[in-house]
Amino acid sequence: MTLVAVILADGLEEVEAITPIDFMRRAGIQVVTVGLDKIMIEGSHGITLKADIELKDFPESADAILIPGGMPGSAHIGANKRVLGLARSFHDQGKLVAAICAAPALVLGGAGVLKDKRYTCYPGFEDKAGPFGRYTTERVVRDENIITACGVGAAAEFAGMIISFLCGQEIANDVMKATLQIGY
Repeated sequence: MTLVAVILADGLEEVEAITPIDFMRRAGIQVVTVGLDKIMIEGSHGITLKADIELKDFPESADAILIPGGMPGSAHIGANKRVLGLARSFHDQGKLVAAICAAPALVLGGAGVLKDKRYTCYPGFEDKAGPFGRYTTERVVRDENIITACGVGAAAEFAGMIISFLCGQEIANDVMKATLQIGY
């Protein structure tokens, strides 16, 4: 079974974490939530999430890593050397690396994995991603094994693209139709 590790930190954007977690589980993907430095995480809108494990117990066997956005959550994650190393390692192994909102710039940019890649992020953060990626204003972008999205309004599309990457288009279509009553 496919395993996705979702990194959670205080100040994250709740919708950008919960929507992909929910949609991936609907697709039959095993999801483990990973607290950056603790189990109880408070989102940027006062919603408390309980992580399954802490970063020190990160499942190295994961098939993908997902980083929600939000501030200051993205900044906390982007300042963590272990997470930056994990993002680089997953990218180098061809595993999926996904990030939304400020996280593509602050985490993936900081990890150096956007070099020569098309990506999107929350408008205004593209200058924090480093000089090597190719920013676009698209809502969701896939470039090889990197998927990025611009923000909370694109969380469902982001989740759909992750499912398509990991499980195929048919399963992504099924989840999108069941949750949104639209095709993907």
